[in-house]
Amino acid sequence: MTLPDPVHPAWLPPEAFRAIGSRRTLVLGDGLLAGTVHDEVADACARHGGRVRRGAGDGPHDLVLALTTAEPLPGVAGEVRPGSAIGAEGYVLARRDGVTVVLADEPAGLLYGLFHVVRLGERAFAGERQAEHHRPAMRRRMLDHWDNVDVHPVMGQVERGYAGGSIFWRDGAPRGDLARVRAYGRLLAACGVNAISVNNVNVHATEAHLLTDRLGDVAALADVLRPYGIGVHLSVSFASPVVLGGPATADPLDEDVRKWWAGVTERVYDAIPDFGGYVVKADSEGQPGPFAYGRDHADGANLLAEALEPYGGVVHWRAFVYNHRQDWRDRSTDRARAAYDHFAPLDGRFRDNVILQVKHGPVDFQVREPVSPVIAAMPATRLAVELQVTQEYTGQQRHVCYLPPMWREVLGFRPWGDGGADVAELVGGGDLVGVSNVGDDPYWTGHPLAQANLYAFGRLAWTPGTDPAAILDEWIDLTFTPATPSGTANGDAEPAGTAETERLRRTLHAIMGGSWRTYERYTAPLGVGFMVRPGHHYGPDVDGYEYTPWGTYHFADRDGVGVDRTRATGTGFTGQYPPPWSQVYESLDRCPDELLLFFHHVPYGHVLHSGSTVIQHIYDTHFAGAEEAVEARRRWQEAAGLFDPSLHARVERLLDEQVRCAEEWRDQVNAYFFRKSGVPDLRGRRIP
Repeated sequence: MTLPDPVHPAWLPPEAFRAIGSRRTLVLGDGLLAGTVHDEVADACARHGGRVRRGAGDGPHDLVLALTTAEPLPGVAGEVRPGSAIGAEGYVLARRDGVTVVLADEPAGLLYGLFHVVRLGERAFAGERQAEHHRPAMRRRMLDHWDNVDVHPVMGQVERGYAGGSIFWRDGAPRGDLARVRAYGRLLAACGVNAISVNNVNVHATEAHLLTDRLGDVAALADVLRPYGIGVHLSVSFASPVVLGGPATADPLDEDVRKWWAGVTERVYDAIPDFGGYVVKADSEGQPGPFAYGRDHADGANLLAEALEPYGGVVHWRAFVYNHRQDWRDRSTDRARAAYDHFAPLDGRFRDNVILQVKHGPVDFQVREPVSPVIAAMPATRLAVELQVTQEYTGQQRHVCYLPPMWREVLGFRPWGDGGADVAELVGGGDLVGVSNVGDDPYWTGHPLAQANLYAFGRLAWTPGTDPAAILDEWIDLTFTPATPSGTANGDAEPAGTAETERLRRTLHAIMGGSWRTYERYTAPLGVGFMVRPGHHYGPDVDGYEYTPWGTYHFADRDGVGVDRTRATGTGFTGQYPPPWSQVYESLDRCPDELLLFFHHVPYGHVLHSGSTVIQHIYDTHFAGAEEAVEARRRWQEAAGLFDPSLHARVERLLDEQVRCAEEWRDQVNAYFFRKSGVPDLRGRRIP
């Protein structure tokens, strides 16, 4: 695929297809996505000298990509065909007698199998490979775009977007750049994503009309994304009947309201037969919802689910509901409790096609939070875990912050302790949702290295147990594929370019692998969260939200810091977890250091499990984090010759900003707590 100039190809540069494009390929199967598979291979062959045939034909073939329903299957493909179903999106990968085979029951599986071969490169055509069965752990691997059709006066074209404008909308209208949208769908399919929502969950006046008179704009996007298996969803306002000229009420139990939603939804499916469903933010941060009518969230969600059910659609109902007008003097009200208090009593009341979308932590995508207790509290409700790929609280794509290590911890968390199911298993077969970090920036994500977070979201949604370091290797290998095949130079045993490739890999691992923990070190300590500038949320402001109604407090005083969320003396939030975590988090002695200030208010002299006091930990980590940012910049500067000059220059400028901001975080946080506590740094370092 030719991208609009000067758009970066991300993890699908033409060179990544060399192994396929230089060989003889047979594609067997009908359907739109099977056609996409053929076209991808044909494009690669045109570049790299191979050939591709679609339909039965004489061999020989190096690669066979076939649906199990195709007849006749060539010899090796027939031999590796399994006796049981592969699954709608699954595939089997094998290599025997010099032929690499991908088999799938459905065209979507064939597409994902093709991209698996792309990831493997030459390894896909070496030696023998026993039949491997690959199926996604999550049925729906979805990205929510917080894109506005109109430019919002405060939030702009993309709310919490740090990569330019929207790739869908511009100044109240569609962008019309459908080639860029198609390229986006291709990137998503290559990492396993199969669904997106195309507009902001905060639905404003213009966006509300996407449901009715501007539905054609959504259908145009669906048409472009369909060849890559990407289903389209739409964020809708709960008050749509009132806003769009229907009934004068949005009461979910009103018969006229039910009929209105049924009629509107029928017209949506007439325009987009494979439409995915609705995304709803209700009774949250000023968005309308069922509370206005004395109803609860089950009533509201079931209203939309009923309208969607005849067509197989789903409603993603967000559990991000809390009091954003809290009295900061009131320490009994706890924003962290809110989702559980609102939704856990409703377990079992939601229709089967309601998916309760739960942020991974109980507050708001902080650099460190415990896993939301809602995930373990609703066994009779379908759940989606929501991650934030866009870096609202993790450096806003001006800082390197590779997030998969955090996400892997979330997905691997076991609410009932060792031996119990982990989060990935609890929502297995369900949904993993990420807030997209994509915009119209030439590098897609603003910071070129933030592409790795987008890629890794899809890969973890497919296989949650994957090592984040291995995913980083995949992304590096694809994104920075050498422009020419490795050969030998000057008679050396080592292929030319291998040393440079390994140096590039080491550089990126050094800068990115531990970058989440680096960011944590120089920002809010020990899980206390926030301490950011209000509004835009970039940069330090320790007391920025401390006396506001948003419920994001640290309660630092001259004696100590942290939020008491214990059952014994605090808000009781620890009681929302099942054992053993309800006891672990309740106990000052057993609570993990990294979450201490989320659950406890402690003196500055409290000794952590690490042996350091809280105040010394704050000093040490903030000095260390800033130093690590400086070291990352040094490593990048030394690697100048390994990267495209324009990409290298972009990252270098961003690392300069990261160093500046990390030092500002270090100085503001350390100065704040030194002035509060009066306790000097044991190492005698300068604190402003």
